[in-house]
Amino acid sequence: MNPLLSIIIPCYKSASTLEETLLSVAEQAYQNWEALIINDGSPDHLEEIALKWVEKDHRFKYYKKSNSGLGSTRNFGVKKAKGSIILPLDSDNKIRPSFVEDNIFKFNENPKLGVVYGNAHYFGEKTGEWYVGPFDKYRMLKHNYIDACALIRKSTLEEVNIFEENLPYQGHEDWDLWLKIIDADYDFLFTDEIGFDYRVSNDSMIKSFDDSMLNANIEFIKKKHYKLYANAMAELFVQNKKLRKDLNDTIVNKIKRKLKKKL
Repeated sequence: MNPLLSIIIPCYKSASTLEETLLSVAEQAYQNWEALIINDGSPDHLEEIALKWVEKDHRFKYYKKSNSGLGSTRNFGVKKAKGSIILPLDSDNKIRPSFVEDNIFKFNENPKLGVVYGNAHYFGEKTGEWYVGPFDKYRMLKHNYIDACALIRKSTLEEVNIFEENLPYQGHEDWDLWLKIIDADYDFLFTDEIGFDYRVSNDSMIKSFDDSMLNANIEFIKKKHYKLYANAMAELFVQNKKLRKDLNDTIVNKIKRKLKKKL
């Protein structure tokens, strides 16, 4: 089975970076793909760049809509997508040539696999590797550590009602999505390779966050997923109780051995 990959590229004020992003899509090793370039009411000339690529390669598709934010724009793309696997790609980042080809067939091996993700490489205002690490549910509950640029089964996205559109502030749609996928009991697979290049710039959306904006999003997410958090707390309580019992048993047995030696 050679699944069709749908790459979703939301665009807003990204004329200066879009060319590099689309070039990285065209240069990937995996060939059975479509790339949906979605202009979210951008005031710049990104349409000109997008249409050039559409003319060059029919696998690029261009859509223009009124501005509605990141979550809504990604959802627009998912609904238009024909592929069974989705790759969200921000219009200032770049996909690595072998990431999709190395990992897309892993979905065929495990029907419960919802997400495959890897590491990233920083470029721009910051350089170096972003090591993401293996999946840890409890780590994810504390904070998001996996970028949206991952391979995601489309049916999983549809089952969990795709990306949240009503966050107080844009920027944590991916965290909300991962929590929904955890709650739906799908697997995450970490592949220890660089999957994409992540641009760091001083005027990025996340850099504009202040504490009040961040706290508003955290409160929204934790209220929305309160059952998931409550269940995790119960699991940790049981685990800690067992750990305490094991520790106590070890101490008791150690004392018994010492007493036995004395006797």
